[in-house]
Amino acid sequence: MQHFYVDAKREFAEQYISRAILMNGMYEGQYPLGTALARPLIAEKVVEVARRVGADAVAHGSTSKGNDQVRFDVTVKALTPDLKIVAPARIWGMTRAEEVEYARRHGLPIGEEHKKYSIDDNLWSRSIEGGPLDDPREEPPEDAFKWTVAPEKAPNEPAYLTLEFEKGLPVAVNGEKMPLDKLVAELNHLAGAHGVGRIDHIENRLVGFKSREVYEAPAAVVLYHAHVDLEKLVLTPRELRFKHHVLDPQWADLVYQGLFVEPLREALEAAAEAMEKWVTGEVRVKLYKGSVQVVGRWSPHGGYSKELADYSRGWYPTDEEARGFIEMWSLHSLTARRRRGI
Repeated sequence: MQHFYVDAKREFAEQYISRAILMNGMYEGQYPLGTALARPLIAEKVVEVARRVGADAVAHGSTSKGNDQVRFDVTVKALTPDLKIVAPARIWGMTRAEEVEYARRHGLPIGEEHKKYSIDDNLWSRSIEGGPLDDPREEPPEDAFKWTVAPEKAPNEPAYLTLEFEKGLPVAVNGEKMPLDKLVAELNHLAGAHGVGRIDHIENRLVGFKSREVYEAPAAVVLYHAHVDLEKLVLTPRELRFKHHVLDPQWADLVYQGLFVEPLREALEAAAEAMEKWVTGEVRVKLYKGSVQVVGRWSPHGGYSKELADYSRGWYPTDEEARGFIEMWSLHSLTARRRRGI
């Protein structure tokens, strides 16, 4: 028997988290896709090892009730169609409790927190399921959280961070440049200490039912708000509507649904990258007792003009210009009303 340890944190950051940042990857507006993003990379690494050792099958521990079985199976099939996929928990019809008991009987250590909850974590997020969380009426117990302090116990003074972006990606925190994996880890620590990043929502699973999901994702939440705000400063209104209402949610749906290999994902990213090359600048955020607020932003490509926006001075259209604009702007609506007699 051989054991292979693969440290893929930097690859995960540079090839997967980076895409999530550019695409504002939030499934249903709340889930930053931490687990969904990691599964294709895990499957890829498993396939690489299988090829190296000449294996004819790969295995995973997903049940028949979860999303991950789809993510693993689809990725493996895309990379190596001839590899057999074995899923013991799915074949044996095991529940999570039965999996824990199986591990105990065979001398496999299971941490206390995993006996109460089903937990998965990586650089981008920590997901917590099961146990008392299965009742969506009840507040998550404090012992479910590990990365974030309770907001009411967070420092009484806010923390301010300046995030620097280049072509849509964060490259520095408070003036200190660092690779993306280090930057995400740093933000997880800084924001988590202020209670930022707790997520509790009802999620529409791809396998056909709703579930109550709890996540911790301090860095993901901070970067999402900062990146969206910088996009609003730089991109045109039409670019924003197309990206935020078409590209971003479609991308998040594909990733969540286990279709990272879908060609459309690459097309969506290509369209976004044509806009993101202008999303360079700085965003200042305020972290305070569980909240993140953008309090300042700047970009060399920013569309904001103080001269145009300042009502106390600067440029004003003439009355004739304003009347002409309004006449043309409202023409579709007003002529439709007249045609319909309303």
